[in-house]
This record gives sequence, C-alpha cells and structure tokens, in this order.
Amino acid sequence: MLRSAKKYSVYDLRQLKGKRCLTHIHIKSAEEAAAAEAAEIDLLSCSFDSPASQARLPLLVAAAPKSFISGSTPHGLPSQEDAIRIGFQALELGASSVYCSASPWIIEAMAREGIPVVGHLGMVPRHSTWTNIRAIGKTAVEARELYDQMKRLENAGAYAAELELVPHNLATYLCKKTKLLLMSLGSGSGCDSQFLFSDDILGDYDERIPRHAKAYRNFRQEYQRLQNERIAAFQEFASDVKSGRFPEADHLVTMDEAEFKATVETIG
Repeated sequence: MLRSAKKYSVYDLRQLKGKRCLTHIHIKSAEEAAAAEAAEIDLLSCSFDSPASQARLPLLVAAAPKSFISGSTPHGLPSQEDAIRIGFQALELGASSVYCSASPWIIEAMAREGIPVVGHLGMVPRHSTWTNIRAIGKTAVEARELYDQMKRLENAGAYAAELELVPHNLATYLCKKTKLLLMSLGSGSGCDSQFLFSDDILGDYDERIPRHAKAYRNFRQEYQRLQNERIAAFQEFASDVKSGRFPEADHLVTMDEAEFKATVETIG
C-alpha cells in the first residue's frame, strides 16, 4: 500500500547518530499525535499491547502522517512467531518500527525478518522485580553488565534501545560505544534522543511527577476545572427545567394557530 512520505526512516535516523539529540514523545491519543507533529517533534511512540491500543494506532498515524511512530509490543511475547506476527501487524497499520522489552532471542527473530526493533536497557519497569525501581549502572559491575546487555541487543539486530534511568555520564559513554540509537529516558542529554511521556509533559495524572521528567502544563488541573464546569452546567439545566425557565420561547417551534385548530377538530 502507498503511504505518505515520513519525515524520517531508520536509515535517516542512523545517519543522525552523534550529530544531534532528537526529541521523542510517547503519545496516547490522536490529538496528542497531531500536536506533536505540529510541534515538529522528531520521534513518536505509542502503546500497541492491547486490542484498544492496536485499534488506536491507525488513528494516530492518520493524525500525524509524516511522523516516525514506534508501537510498543505486548509484554511476555510467548514465541518468536508471535513476535514476528505482531511486529508485522504494527507495520501494516502504519508504525515505522516496534518497541520490544523482550529478550534478544525474541528481538533477533523480528530483526531477521526486517522488522525495525527498539529494545530496552537500564531500568525496565516490566522487569523491575529483579532490580527495584532505581537507577541502573551506578557500580562498575552493574555498568559492565549494562554494556554487555547493550551489545547483545546490538548483535540481535535491534536498531535502537530505550535507555532508562542510567547515570548520565555512563549513558553518554555507552552511546559512543554502540551503533544503536540510544533513547534517553532519565539518562541525560548525551544520548541520541531525549524521551518523555506526554502524561509527564502535560501533567496529566495525579501522581508525583518522576524525578527524570518535567511537566510543562497542568492538564489534570484543567480537566478538573472542566469537570466542575460540566457539573455546574448540568445543575443549571436541571434547575431551569424545574423552574420552567427552560425551554424559553426562542427554543420552541410554533404551529400556525389555524392549522392547530383544524388538527384538533379532525382528531375530535
């Protein structure tokens, strides 16, 4: 099928490695996708791990037709065959690549079939029972293990990896030791892209914002203001109905009096 020209391909992104830090946002709606494209954000990502998010992907692609969008595959892919199937499904629906936090064994199968894959290094929320939620790589032993994991992903054929909560000086060093594009989430500015979730940027939740994130707006407060306005409007409507203030004459359609009388006489 023919698609509109994208701003970037994987080839283009590889040419940019080491030249500048790309902007990268995880989006959750068509409105956010359109806003990100209008703001000229370089990279977008979205969930692709549930029936609802899989149905939403074409809407995001339609809202941001020129954007490079990665879809996040489900956690716990049971086989290489399933990984390949869902990877191609995402690409067919308009994704430019897929994100996968599974093992290099799974990633290798997708990459072997030509599916562009983003892996995950550092603190992996889905695997945090092994590490706790904390920075990864603050000791020489752990930093070396992180390097080895990076090389396993590279050898498996991933073209990029999200690097989450890694000391910034180590992240900058690792970025120079790999051909992978390293996408920093809380790992400093020395990587190939700077990544945040739209929820963090927009302040769109009630929890405390993570240390590595920055809120540029307070959408949660705005949503609460709008909800209060909804309640007030509904209350005013109910009050007007009870008191007879609604509907008023301007809201009514009037039947010609002669026609009305003729109708009454006909009905009896």
